[in-house]
Amino acid sequence: MKAAIGNASRQVPLLLTALVVLVPLYFMVVNSLKTNDAFIASPMALPKHLSFRAYTEAVQGRSIGQLFLNSAVISVISVALATTFGALAAFALAKLRFRGREAFFRVMLPLMVIPPIALLVPQFKLMSAAGLVNHRVSVIVIYTGLMLPFTIYLLRNFFVSFPDELLDAAALDGCSTFTALRHVVLPVSQPALLTAAIVNFVFAWNELLIALVFLQSEGSRTLVVGLTVFRSRFSLDVPELMAGLTIATAPVLLIYLFGQRYLVRGLLAGSTK
Repeated sequence: MKAAIGNASRQVPLLLTALVVLVPLYFMVVNSLKTNDAFIASPMALPKHLSFRAYTEAVQGRSIGQLFLNSAVISVISVALATTFGALAAFALAKLRFRGREAFFRVMLPLMVIPPIALLVPQFKLMSAAGLVNHRVSVIVIYTGLMLPFTIYLLRNFFVSFPDELLDAAALDGCSTFTALRHVVLPVSQPALLTAAIVNFVFAWNELLIALVFLQSEGSRTLVVGLTVFRSRFSLDVPELMAGLTIATAPVLLIYLFGQRYLVRGLLAGSTK
């Protein structure tokens, strides 16, 4: 009896957490398949008749395709750059011996907790001086810089546990440091690499503040920024907004489901040191 009560007490918080996550998803998907009148009549009810008008209006009338492309280009390129440079820096901090290595790592750690808004003004001045405001390059550079501390931290902890004997054997076979990293270390580091890529992609795809400030023209906006203007001057079409949010949520959800097992393995590996 006590065991059953204890088990139920542990399950209740999990069920409540699941409800907090799933109810908004239910609201979003269900109302994206309604007309505006059906939404006003019963916001939480299942649609009596499926309507894809909201998706048609979102794609054709709101340029969802261009917004989606902008988000995809910015997210993919910034994640690729952060993962590449993060892996190189993490390997150097984990396996190479040079003066100031530990000091550099300790100085880098606080960068993970600096809020992006604190850096917004100097970043805007820098990008304005370089003429990159309203260009996707500005956001890619900023996102890459913001992702690097976490990426280096995660991969460095993974590389520290990598056996030095394998690197010594690769050196005896004539491999350079970069060749050993590329052909020996990285192939067995897929869980950590995919973990960093997934976490960074979710950040880049969902980030709003930086994209809103630096991408002011309509043609350069990301999908999340574009959703903020899904409101006309006098009205708000909720099903159309829900359709846009569903489209914006789908890539992140699919990537998470695809990489879930790698995400768990990578986070556990990164927490061992």
